Amino acid sequence: MPISFAFITFLIVVFLATSIRVLNEYQRGVIFRLGRIIKAKGPGLIILIPIIDKMKKVDLRTVTLDVPPQDIITKDNVSVKVSAVVYFRVLDPVAAIVEVVDFYFATSQLAQTTLRSVCGQAELDTLLSERDQINAKIQGILDLDTEPWGVKVSKVEVKEIDLPDEMKRAMAKQAEAERERRSKIINAEGEYQAAQKLADAAEIIQKVPAALQLRYLQTLREVSAENNSTTLFPIPIDLFKPFLQGDQEPIKEKG
Repeated sequence: MPISFAFITFLIVVFLATSIRVLNEYQRGVIFRLGRIIKAKGPGLIILIPIIDKMKKVDLRTVTLDVPPQDIITKDNVSVKVSAVVYFRVLDPVAAIVEVVDFYFATSQLAQTTLRSVCGQAELDTLLSERDQINAKIQGILDLDTEPWGVKVSKVEVKEIDLPDEMKRAMAKQAEAERERRSKIINAEGEYQAAQKLADAAEIIQKVPAALQLRYLQTLREVSAENNSTTLFPIPIDLFKPFLQGDQEPIKEKG
């Protein structure tokens, strides 16, 4: 009698050990009964029929997939290396187990090929300046292709674009030339505005001669405020007009 009771107790322990599973909140268990899919269960306590039932665990949390640097030739024939990061999660545990052998590996390989394809169709300037559009395009393609696997790609970010040293030097020269061009344009605009203001001031002084005398008095005030020994004597320009006009008279030939 004690032997039979111990044997029954052993069977009960083995049954409980092989049939009871506990899944966390972020896990689901895909149940196979005699090789046929039943459904996904969880979270919490799950009871399986020993030998008959088998369970595959699936994690529903968001996965961060690091895409290694890919050698890419852009549309304008520039060789670069581009790396990215992909965020995805499983929405349908049954499809993730039944439709693909390894959904993580499949998503990783698909992300690499899509990254090379999309970046290879864009020019280098577009790749550098319109990164948000590149990210959105890659995310849309991945999300569409992984939908039959029950996988949802929520976000794609291009992390780094590694340029050749020759291209970096060429871009630095281009940026320097652009800054020099802007500097010259700003300087020319300043000279033009200053000349325009001087022309406007000359026109005002020509209409109101007393303005020149006021301007002269203001200049004297500014000079005297510096506490120096400079003395200014105003000389009217009209005194020199006869001499200037005399020099401009044509020389008459004798005879």
